[in-house]
Amino acid sequence: MSAAMSAKARTVVKLSATTRKSRGGTGRRGATTRAANGEKPWGDSTQCVQNGERKEGRPRVSDSLTTPIVCTSTYHFKDTEELIAYQEGRYGSFEYGRYGNPTTKACEEKIRQLEGGEDALLSASGMCTATTMLLALVPAGGHIVTTTDCYRRTRQFIQTFLPKMGITSTVLDPSDYDGLEKALKENKCSLYFSESPTNPYLRCVDIERIVNLCKPTGCLVCIDGTFATPCNSRALDFGADLVIHSASKFMGGHNDVLAGVIVGKKEAVAACRQFHNILGGVIDPHAAYLVLRGLKTLSLRVERHNDSAMRLAQYLEKHPKIDKVHYPGLPSHCDHEVAKKYMKGFGGVVSFEVKGDLWATAKFIDSCELPYIAPSLGGVESLIEQPTVVSYWDQGPEKRAEIGIKDNLVRFSTGIEDYVDIEADIAQALEKI
Repeated sequence: MSAAMSAKARTVVKLSATTRKSRGGTGRRGATTRAANGEKPWGDSTQCVQNGERKEGRPRVSDSLTTPIVCTSTYHFKDTEELIAYQEGRYGSFEYGRYGNPTTKACEEKIRQLEGGEDALLSASGMCTATTMLLALVPAGGHIVTTTDCYRRTRQFIQTFLPKMGITSTVLDPSDYDGLEKALKENKCSLYFSESPTNPYLRCVDIERIVNLCKPTGCLVCIDGTFATPCNSRALDFGADLVIHSASKFMGGHNDVLAGVIVGKKEAVAACRQFHNILGGVIDPHAAYLVLRGLKTLSLRVERHNDSAMRLAQYLEKHPKIDKVHYPGLPSHCDHEVAKKYMKGFGGVVSFEVKGDLWATAKFIDSCELPYIAPSLGGVESLIEQPTVVSYWDQGPEKRAEIGIKDNLVRFSTGIEDYVDIEADIAQALEKI
């Protein structure tokens, strides 16, 4: 390096050091000024990380009308004494994001009160809630009683995964109470689990009768109330130990979030929470906020869903191109009397069988212009699906027949659109087959 270049390099280094000092970075001039102003004598990088978010600088949020979205993966304590107080339950806070979050807690509390439960646990999806509940409450070698009509993924988990842990199951028609009594006598049953209404035929179970059979044996009762919502039916009021929901559906209500929740007796939810903390199926606080926001209009939306679905079911039952309508609000439904006992409204989903084969049914669906062809339910948009194609296409005709899925079956989730538009669209689509 030449003498001139070497001198230039020394000048650059000297200028850089001077500049840093004047800016209060690695030098202490800025730090001295901040200390005189009562601020922490920290450098730029430290300030970027720390300023404004420690307890003394954090803005108040307690007066915020909406619950804040708390985005943090961990929580801090001011000293060891406070941490020990937290560990011993004398200081209310959180420790780590997998174990709890203020936004999530607010949502859990809202759902807990809606269902009338002792505790609630929110998780990343409805399936996460179902699998966590099953794994937490059924011991290795245990036995489950469940029903024939149910969500396919739940059926898969019970019949293909749990047997790897030596867990067996009895699968019954939802109204086979003699079969339930027999299963309870012949097996050490840990859990009775059923949807009510079920998916996709909207069967309803007699909760009190089931509880009276299960309780003397120590068998817990868990009802999936996704299709009902707590606005239409509260299984806990009739003695169920637990109720679960895919909160992605009616609770979220806008087809924009995945979430699941379990509500019920404190001891049972605590067991699920302990296992959930290990599995780690944690809901993101943004998603928890969306569910929380959706819940605020749940009652209003469910009222519209109930009304539109009932009117649609009545219309379809009289239509010459419909073979059969499955809706618990209709006297023709096999579980209508049971539904009347437990439900204030009959829900926003209608299943029906079109006169024709798989392809005639597909033509009807393709001719609909208002509903989206999509899985899921409970959102503000109407959704339509052919279960054979959406959920059971890989099963083949024989397997579908075995589990009761007909090729001409349609499941329609009413949105909150004007009913007259829903009916008019269904009518024009039926005219094309």
